[in-house]
Amino acid sequence: MEPDDFGPRLGRGAVMSLYSAAAEPTSHAVRVVLAEKAVNVEIHFVSDHDRPEDLHTLNPYDSILTLVDRDLVLYEPQIIMEYLDERFPHPPLMPVDPVTRATSRLYRYRIQRDIYGLVDSIEGDATDDADHARTQLRDHLTTLAPIFDRSRFFMTDEYSLVDCYLAPILWRLPRYGIKLPPRSRGLRAYADRVFDREAFERSLTELEEEMR
Repeated sequence: MEPDDFGPRLGRGAVMSLYSAAAEPTSHAVRVVLAEKAVNVEIHFVSDHDRPEDLHTLNPYDSILTLVDRDLVLYEPQIIMEYLDERFPHPPLMPVDPVTRATSRLYRYRIQRDIYGLVDSIEGDATDDADHARTQLRDHLTTLAPIFDRSRFFMTDEYSLVDCYLAPILWRLPRYGIKLPPRSRGLRAYADRVFDREAFERSLTELEEEMR
């Protein structure tokens, strides 16, 4: 199977292109945003062992996740997500006022540090490190659970980039061998709400569909 066969393309003949891993959560988060916006974009699924030569030229850090929009090249996930929200304003996924926008950025920064930062250890070869990271990730998520007893989405009743960023991690919990405790029922209900969104379903590659 070639890398481009791993999942759906959101558009053909598009000016915008995305280089994406087929099963990596950060790439998935960007694809969630693209699906929410129904953006006409050509998605190229790339593996670590088979990267096209133009990607080496486009991305100076040699990472896979790269968005190309005409002469603009972006390769940092948070910048890509915010660019897409501003470039395609409907539906909006960022709040309007500066204070709430800054708060949204802070939430995503903390998710990056506290949650995404554990994924490499979980998927690594060191068993002890992976077990410790699983426990940390479960505990971080458990502390978030009460938030969803008070709101439909992350700290608000409006779906946002924060939810786009957190959802791919929640989707992968079975793959990571993490089971949330009973007291996290609010978080589990939130995850189901997010997973039921049509855009989230469209964002999934074949490899990601097999994770549940």
